[in-house]
Amino acid sequence: MTSHPAIEAIGLEKCYGTVKVLRGVDLSVERGSVFSLLGPNGAGKTTTVRILSTLTPPDAGRARVAGFDVLAERHRVRRAISLTGQYAAVDAMQTGEENLRMMGRLSRLGRAEARRRAQELLERFDLTAAARRTVGTYSGGMRRRLDLAAGLVGRPEVIFLDEPTTGLDPRSRQAMWEVIKGLVGDGVTVFLTTQYLEEADQLADRIAVVDGGRVVAEGTSAELKEQVAGHRLDLVLSGMEAFEETARFLGARLVWSDADRLTLGVPTDGSAPHVRAVLDEVDRDRRAVARFTVHSATLDDVFMALTGHTTSGDGIDHKEAAGV
Repeated sequence: MTSHPAIEAIGLEKCYGTVKVLRGVDLSVERGSVFSLLGPNGAGKTTTVRILSTLTPPDAGRARVAGFDVLAERHRVRRAISLTGQYAAVDAMQTGEENLRMMGRLSRLGRAEARRRAQELLERFDLTAAARRTVGTYSGGMRRRLDLAAGLVGRPEVIFLDEPTTGLDPRSRQAMWEVIKGLVGDGVTVFLTTQYLEEADQLADRIAVVDGGRVVAEGTSAELKEQVAGHRLDLVLSGMEAFEETARFLGARLVWSDADRLTLGVPTDGSAPHVRAVLDEVDRDRRAVARFTVHSATLDDVFMALTGHTTSGDGIDHKEAAGV
């Protein structure tokens, strides 16, 4: 069994009415790894997670999670996975310990085992001091850690994390990253969707970019960056007229655009000759470009180049959340 991928999907398709959300998605996720699914709003991320976690059947294609078919062996899949959404689903009226003990009982653990498992997870997630406080008094980061702990009570093989750090401050987000790394160290497979490209860059062993219901690129963070360019040249234009004219001139070569900052980004190999050549090409009169910077390509560049979008502001897939 362990020789098979933790998650395998072939040709997944899904329509909501006349809207085709998935158009043949193929995925393969190795056991004990972090796999991140990136894409703009409406790209198909949430629908993919819902199919893989057995909440929604596909219209076509097939998928196996933890070695089990998501349709024919749905109940076995559910026993092998955990799903944590964008918002903490714990009971604010109960204490942290009560929440975990309740989840233990729902996972068919005996009373003594549920108590032991709760204490183990409270320690692991640094919640022991707050164990007997009601969750309504917890900070956002503490609630997210408790929510993830609740999903681990039954020792799942695969964990689906849908925007796990949405709304958290940088310190709490970093703490969650450390927790996720620890899970993988224990052999758990993590399927991550996130609005923070830095998060995918930091955590994911492999990344798939989905757009328009299709996987448009897949690989390690480094491999995806190489598809765009080794470096990016950012041009800060002298005014809006120069910005618009230069944007039209560069056209499909653009991998970044920020009108508020009058900045356009184009691929470069980072060498001085190439940078000079680009500047000479776009600013022959030496009037359009006010200044420039060169830096390594980021996942933002990959995202923009592959999907034509900047990263989403709120990270919520409104079309999919509405079931369309």
